Amino acid sequence: MPSSPRAPEFEGVFIHESAYVDAPCEIGPNSKVWHFAHILKGCRIGKDCSVGQNVMIGPDVTVGDSCKIQNNVSLYNGVELEDGVFCGPSCVFTNVNNPRAEISRKSEFRHTLVKRGTTIGANATIVCGHTLGAYSFIAAGAVVTGDVPDFALMAGVPARRIGWMSKAGGRLGDDLVCPVDGSRYQLDDKGNLHLVE
Repeated sequence: MPSSPRAPEFEGVFIHESAYVDAPCEIGPNSKVWHFAHILKGCRIGKDCSVGQNVMIGPDVTVGDSCKIQNNVSLYNGVELEDGVFCGPSCVFTNVNNPRAEISRKSEFRHTLVKRGTTIGANATIVCGHTLGAYSFIAAGAVVTGDVPDFALMAGVPARRIGWMSKAGGRLGDDLVCPVDGSRYQLDDKGNLHLVE
């Protein structure tokens, strides 16, 4: 797919003619920015990313390589995505815990880190100031109000861990063996899950 004539400075990037990309920002090769998206200044978006319709990113947000941000998602200042993160349609991130329309709280933005390989389901809400562990899986409609362990399967309001997910996206049974690729996991003495092989 050719680059948009509106964004010749991004070599190998497709930007739909209805999207807005503010300067300065960086977008890696083979990324696509779809209809009505808006990327604000200071953002860094990695290679091989897909930014869906009506997505807003920024300002000053970092998105890693190979991320998929589905339609109607807003990544506000304070949100950081590592590589391989999937943000499902209309999932929500906040950046202030106690907003008021008449009081500026820009100095109180809280950092939300979404670690490598995490999946966030459609319409899930991620309350700011927490870390979502690597390869965690947030179910559709869940409301995350605290830190999430690596590989945790989270569901409900508020979200609770209801199981474990493998790196390949398979739900682990009691044997902690991935049904997708056969990889094995184990729990340490603190209850954290680790990939063994």
